[in-house]
Amino acid sequence: MTSPLWRRESFKEIPSTNTYLVERARAGEPAGLVVRADFQSAGRGRLDRKWEAPPRSGLMVSILLRPELPESARHLANIAVALAAREAVLILSGVRPDLKWPNDLLLDGRKVGGLLAEFVVDENNESAIVVGCGINLTWDGPPEVHATSLRTASGVTISVENLLDMILRSLDTRSHDLNSEEGRQRLQAEYRDALVTLGQSVRVQTGRGDIFGVATDVDSDGRLSVLDAVGGQHLVSIGDVVHLRPAEAQQ
Repeated sequence: MTSPLWRRESFKEIPSTNTYLVERARAGEPAGLVVRADFQSAGRGRLDRKWEAPPRSGLMVSILLRPELPESARHLANIAVALAAREAVLILSGVRPDLKWPNDLLLDGRKVGGLLAEFVVDENNESAIVVGCGINLTWDGPPEVHATSLRTASGVTISVENLLDMILRSLDTRSHDLNSEEGRQRLQAEYRDALVTLGQSVRVQTGRGDIFGVATDVDSDGRLSVLDAVGGQHLVSIGDVVHLRPAEAQQ
């Protein structure tokens, strides 16, 4: 499959770009549809957390991909968009975000963006992946959130349109990489290099309790490997990661 020809739709307000695009995908919409909104009244993050930002204070976009991926590699669609966003931010602002497992972009240790991927099977039993991406351009988030914006972190004000243009340009090659084993290996290697979580003392919040240890690797299935204090190895597929300061890690 060649890289999709991006087709764009924009809304002043929509409940959720991901929800809208998931429904379009279920109806058989071809790959390459990109849906952006100035404001989302029911924006969602991971674990159905609500995220609401002032109009045009950030990029809020969802992208429809239909890569030829084995089930175990579906997470790479999310990674491809995250890496494209990381590169686009560097080109336009001069600062390069780190990636935090599983789906956050960080600047100076603060969240500047996040992603949410949803797998869809359409009416023809064909698979699709909708990847939503939100990046704070001028709004640092509510005070209780450990977040920042590109303007605060870099001193540069970037328009929504310019950032989206650059992300899609950066995604062209990476979307093609999803369709071959060699390309998937390149994405995995680039992801490991960008993943600031590796080597960190972490607390991973899971449905079965918290895991404390050092994040040592991320495997080809996207699972985070955590080595605990007594030498036990944990593979985490779903969870929230907190990067611990040295004092916290020793507690």
